[in-house]
Amino acid sequence: MNNYPIGIFDSGVGGTSIWKEINNLLPQENTIYLADSSNAPYGNKSVDEIISLSIKNTELLLKLNCKIIVVACNTATTNAIPVLRNKYDIPFIGIEPAIKPAALNTKSKVIGVLATKGTLSSCLFSESSKDFTKDIKVVEVVGKGLVPLIEAGKINSQETNTLLRTYLTPMIKAKIDHLVLGCSHYPYLIPVLQKILPKNVKIIDSGEAVARQTKFILSEKQLLSNSNKTPKLQFFTNYYTRTLKQLLLDYSNVISIERKEF
Repeated sequence: MNNYPIGIFDSGVGGTSIWKEINNLLPQENTIYLADSSNAPYGNKSVDEIISLSIKNTELLLKLNCKIIVVACNTATTNAIPVLRNKYDIPFIGIEPAIKPAALNTKSKVIGVLATKGTLSSCLFSESSKDFTKDIKVVEVVGKGLVPLIEAGKINSQETNTLLRTYLTPMIKAKIDHLVLGCSHYPYLIPVLQKILPKNVKIIDSGEAVARQTKFILSEKQLLSNSNKTPKLQFFTNYYTRTLKQLLLDYSNVISIERKEF
């Protein structure tokens, strides 16, 4: 199984920010990425819908012989990963908003969290965040509308800029010094965020931590690739490939991107 692929799924193209961190840390690994863009965003769906979609994605990745599955979606992790871990005998790596480092390092004792409604309203997010934020003010904002704009390739559009300014205004007024990105799509907004936020605000996403955990679990279970062959890096989307190709332009000579019904 060592040379079976790492499976990764997200509600769309956003999880490619996680894939990039995994590929950077584990360049020898085969990977299969599923962009469930036809159902994006997951953040405004019911828990039952999120679980059903996560099971569908998992089943496909298992059919493609994945040795580990990375749920590169905050909403799917916080709502569905306990079900997935109970249902399937395969390691799952989840992604949650990085509240802990923000809470431990804040000097103003005020941090911001920009996430989807599905993540912020989940029990897992509530339980994991309250342990680290007892003496800290957390300004939570739902980034409604951001995922569809990113899916449409409108990262640098005026519409995106206007939405972000609206969402960040209460955080800036509250004097946050850390902004936690609670959606795997949002790292693609960092250049825009940096132009709006005060320079002292540190932006935190979970990509590197997810990659490190993936490597740790593969090593622990003796599943790291031992192949000398060029790895196979496959991407499947059930929607248009344009945005996926745009976000992965730097990798266009070594990856394959296909449209697939799932």
